[in-house]
Amino acid sequence: MAAIGIAAVVVAITGSRKATFKQDYHIEDVSTITRIFLADKQENEVLLTRTGDSAWVVDGKYPANQPMVDLFLETLHTMRIRQQVNRNAVPTVIKNLSARAIKVEVYQRVPRINWFGGRLQLFPHEKLTATYFVGRETKDMLGSYMFREGDKAPCVIHIPGFRGFLTPRFVTDPLKWRSHTIVDLDPKAIARIELEIPANESESFAVVNNGEDFDLIVGGSKVPAFDTLRVAALIASFTWLNFDEFATIVPNSRDSSLAGTPRTILHITDTAGTTRELYTYIKYVNPDDLETIPDADMYETFDVNRLYAILDKTDTVLIQYHVFDNILQPASYFLGADTKLDIE
Repeated sequence: MAAIGIAAVVVAITGSRKATFKQDYHIEDVSTITRIFLADKQENEVLLTRTGDSAWVVDGKYPANQPMVDLFLETLHTMRIRQQVNRNAVPTVIKNLSARAIKVEVYQRVPRINWFGGRLQLFPHEKLTATYFVGRETKDMLGSYMFREGDKAPCVIHIPGFRGFLTPRFVTDPLKWRSHTIVDLDPKAIARIELEIPANESESFAVVNNGEDFDLIVGGSKVPAFDTLRVAALIASFTWLNFDEFATIVPNSRDSSLAGTPRTILHITDTAGTTRELYTYIKYVNPDDLETIPDADMYETFDVNRLYAILDKTDTVLIQYHVFDNILQPASYFLGADTKLDIE
């Protein structure tokens, strides 16, 4: 990881650029940004890479949270110098930046030859064009201390018209940059949806695209009649289907359902042949409390709002019941029965 301690900042201060009120602190054309690297003193780091006009990946393999990327690019484009740090305060600000700054490297695709005011641009290549050290907020909470490599002194940076400081937008946790989208499919792009219910295999089912419509398959056989509105709602659920958040902390005591049989197993296959799998598990509420309360039967054992899920056998996430309400139902529900799958 790139060093961001005292030595890095001190070396940066010796650069040649003059710190002035010339508003060149921002990135004028964010469409030319190809990569952004962020790192902090806690050894967190993340690399964002552009893969298309508006598509980004995290650490070279995970789709990025596009709204978060868009907000960050907007920040780089709209941030401005509010004021230079008072000369007497510079040593203190530099010391604080050295101890806790977030280092940000911005790479852009720029031409090697840029003549006649940009009318002749030749030989484009990727280049590190800006390195920022982002510090804490100012006392009035309306700006952030930043130092740009090559400047003589740090500045207070803000976004004109925005009442707040910018530091929280410079995130170094890779998980926070990753997309929460499981699938985002047009119904015509869905080839097969299959739900397995291990505790009751007779309620497992599949919905299959037959080229013109969708068939409901139960027990290996096509069902001649089913509730078309419920199946249509199921199919529509796969347009921008998201999980709630990454489950970064999973209790170890009674909340051990992840080691057991999953509640359901969902397979989503698109017409390109790509399949995503989601294994769902009951989530307990404060499982450690079950050790101390007098009557466990009087305790609300299960989280009635969220489930654990393992996505593609890799990431443990949390999903919301109300988001998956049309999906995680037994076959009988799609045959017109009013009974839904009990969470237990």
